[in-house]
Amino acid sequence: MKHPLSISGRERPEPPECLYRVVLADDDGFYRLVLKGILETSRYLEVAGEAGDGFQLLSLLGSIPTAPHMAIVDISMPKLGGIGATSKIKTGYPQLKVLIMSIHTEKGYVREALSAGADGYILKEGADGELFLAIEKIRRGGIYISPALMRDEGG
Repeated sequence: MKHPLSISGRERPEPPECLYRVVLADDDGFYRLVLKGILETSRYLEVAGEAGDGFQLLSLLGSIPTAPHMAIVDISMPKLGGIGATSKIKTGYPQLKVLIMSIHTEKGYVREALSAGADGYILKEGADGELFLAIEKIRRGGIYISPALMRDEGG
């Protein structure tokens, strides 16, 4: 029997006790649509809003009636990117968890994201296999870094 949060037979962590609300920020509308579709396969997650850049994300956070638990943020967005947005989020919404999604494998990006207050850093290319694990680890108070970045000593 599959775990209630599994996709393609992959096991996922235990579900949270209540609905976990996330907001998405990525300048690629198609990628947001795909990511939202993946997240909505879990009955324990709700996508509470979407933004195309960091400024839109901050505006969204100020207008959502029920605060989200996590923001999943692209590192490379126009106007205000993921690192700048994370820094502002952690100043204005310190309880909000931030998971950075990126195509960048260089460790400098990971260090910058964590220094800005990010709770995790996941590679977009591995998101289908790691996304729910990252969300759960961060939800439980941990920090998640894509294992591919931990193995790679370059960058």
